[in-house]
Amino acid sequence: MTLSVIMPAYNRERYIVSALRSLLRQRDAADLDIIVVDDGSTDGTADAVRAMIDETSCIRLFRQAHMGISKARNSGLRQLLPQTELVSFLDSDDVSPAGRFKADLACFAADPGLDLTYSLMMLVDGIDDETLEPAAGCRTMMLRGLSLSVGIFSRKLIDRTGGFDEAFRQSEDTDYLLRIFESGPRYTLPDTVAIYYRRHPGNATREQGVPLREYLRALHKSMRRRKADPSLRQVEGIFELRSPADWQFT
Repeated sequence: MTLSVIMPAYNRERYIVSALRSLLRQRDAADLDIIVVDDGSTDGTADAVRAMIDETSCIRLFRQAHMGISKARNSGLRQLLPQTELVSFLDSDDVSPAGRFKADLACFAADPGLDLTYSLMMLVDGIDDETLEPAAGCRTMMLRGLSLSVGIFSRKLIDRTGGFDEAFRQSEDTDYLLRIFESGPRYTLPDTVAIYYRRHPGNATREQGVPLREYLRALHKSMRRRKADPSLRQVEGIFELRSPADWQFT
């Protein structure tokens, strides 16, 4: 079973090796195809990826001028192999926990008609880049929320959904996921932790003013779609906070 993982990257030399290592340690779970799209990085991101390609043939690197996250994701979708059956995503500063693919792919083996597994995420403010686990003493938050990386999608669902809206600077993933869930896919919500979401000063979601504006724009698009087409589903039941409600990152 071929699982393609799309990883857009822009100036992530500091983190991308850990992200890739976290995928490579799971090669026993699936025939992995890792698609890295370097979106015009000006640091050593591409060189770091090339060094890993020298060690394994399942990583493919594609470079383009800096055009933004939505276009980078669409570039990754265009590189899917004909034999790809399942698709997932991992951002280049996050980590995929050991055993994640084995656990979630078992759901597809048990139910051939499944479109999507949608698992949990753990926000962490420190990762040990040797063990690829949360660092000792770091803060964590467990939740099920809007994140592409917690999903494993059937190829048919991806083809049905189409590409990312390239008008978004951020929240292109929110828009995409809302479109997926509105279409009424057959999905399950495993208790697998699908990603360690690394909180750091360079997170795009910390850009002043932009994340909230783009998120609200994605919600507005969803409302307009459902108003125009009553057959679309409301998106509910996929949000779950496993940590205390008053706990927050700063």
